[in-house]
Amino acid sequence: MRFDVVTLFPELFGAPLEVGVTRRAFESGQVQVKLWPLRDFAEDNYRRVDDRPYGGGPGMVMLAEPLERALAAARADRGAPAPVVHFTPTGQRIDQALVREFAAGPGAILLCGRYEGIDQRVLDAHVDVELSLGDFVLSGGELPALALLDAVARLQEGVLGDARSHQQDSFSDALLDCPHYSRPEVLGEGERARPVPAVLLSGHHADIARIQALGGAAVLHRFGRRSAKAPPTVEARTLATGDPDGYEAALGYSFINGVSLMAMWNLQDAEGTGTSGMRHTFGC
Repeated sequence: MRFDVVTLFPELFGAPLEVGVTRRAFESGQVQVKLWPLRDFAEDNYRRVDDRPYGGGPGMVMLAEPLERALAAARADRGAPAPVVHFTPTGQRIDQALVREFAAGPGAILLCGRYEGIDQRVLDAHVDVELSLGDFVLSGGELPALALLDAVARLQEGVLGDARSHQQDSFSDALLDCPHYSRPEVLGEGERARPVPAVLLSGHHADIARIQALGGAAVLHRFGRRSAKAPPTVEARTLATGDPDGYEAALGYSFINGVSLMAMWNLQDAEGTGTSGMRHTFGC
């Protein structure tokens, strides 16, 4: 099997692939890993791969065009179809059952985000699977990618000293951010053109805040995230009350017809269509 990794920091993969028991899988070629440094696919003199987000806000967004060039190169080099995996807080939590599926498959292209995240148009057009390590925040997707590679490698035949070892292994809310967009304003041409949502270009801060809040809810609904098993925290209950002095107002999230977004999402969760937790920023 083969894993292609699109990353800003290929040096992070050196030691984990070369030490420990799982190195046997990588040295033998049972699990092949090819790194694609993202800056190699930037075409300007500064090798820029990020820019400010449309609609304002802190941090930077990873640009669509270098990412799409890197993904195209990885696909061409593989020569065979492979799922594109993106690591994000909105993703399905990685568990042993999922690891077994990857361990029995052909591999994947692993897309490691950084900063505030990846231009949403890249995710919409290219990503097949979204995965998460759990409900906490990391600086980028490299550590989840390494965790997946390690978990898959140890399941390969002959990697562990005792073939029964992995059979006896143990198995195991913050806020969901809205989609992000950066330059160019229109990605692609003709029927394949993917523009930035007009509201983010309007300069109307109230409308931008409202659409960003609704964007998070749409992502939850689109990907059908499972519910958090733990009961809501005090902060989450405060959000759900609709109290304008609570956390929701402080975070800039809107109320729709007097009903807080958290309450709407909790209702979706009860119907099996959403999740009771929201997550914010890039995370894991």
